[in-house]
Amino acid sequence: MNRSIKKLSIFATVGVIIMTAACGSNHEGDVPQKRGHSNKELLLEGDKTVYGLACEGCSDSTIVLLPNDGGDPVSYDIIDAFRNRKIMGRPHIGDWLGLVLNEEDSTVADLVINLDELKGTWCYIVMPKMRSFDKMPPKLQKRMMQDMPDSIRRSILKPREYGFSLKRQWTAQSVGYVRQRSSLADESPVVYPPLSYFTEWHIWNGKLVMTSGKPQFSNDDARITMTDIHYDTCDIVYLRKDSLVLSSEGATRGYYRKANAQDVNKQAKEEAEERAKKAMEK
Repeated sequence: MNRSIKKLSIFATVGVIIMTAACGSNHEGDVPQKRGHSNKELLLEGDKTVYGLACEGCSDSTIVLLPNDGGDPVSYDIIDAFRNRKIMGRPHIGDWLGLVLNEEDSTVADLVINLDELKGTWCYIVMPKMRSFDKMPPKLQKRMMQDMPDSIRRSILKPREYGFSLKRQWTAQSVGYVRQRSSLADESPVVYPPLSYFTEWHIWNGKLVMTSGKPQFSNDDARITMTDIHYDTCDIVYLRKDSLVLSSEGATRGYYRKANAQDVNKQAKEEAEERAKKAMEK
């Protein structure tokens, strides 16, 4: 579900969120290049989103914004955006917002995103699939030839939480990512969907852009080098305090908010280590 990003038509709408199924992937060089900092926030070239803080006077018909580039507060008409359900999140005084303005009337905002509400950890549930028999190691093929009790099947077909954390200064982190340190993962009779290794997030004209790649870890894990950089993009369809919906090219995925990404990562790592231990025992 990949789509090349081209100039102003770049984000016609992530393939898989991820985000395996909710965002579309594009290779490095196909997206606008970064253009330095604006109030310490790294933006993307060509991004016309207006950023600022919500001020007193915001309502269902008006957003009063203190722009990031300084100056006096500016009022924007959001009546149509409200009717069209293009208010993503609930703006409160002091919240960091992103507005996409109407092309014909710069006093009208067609889309409002509460970026403070968008930040945080978002997860969804994935289920493993039985590994394709023709791709199984001989040892595993022999085991699979035997009848598998239902109790065992339930023990290996466990759901897992995937997701991502959107942090300050446009940094991002994958949630539920497990680094495979050995070939023991090939001994497992099930395989989970791939999860991208996210490092950054941005907004580009109202679209969510996630940067991911293939991590190369140093021997002591103190340094990580990223290769095969991708930019995943998607529409923000719905955003409330505990719910997020992202969509791209007709594929939609819902997320729920998690309070602590470390808890999810810890559980995913423990389950992976348990499967590796069982593989060694057999």
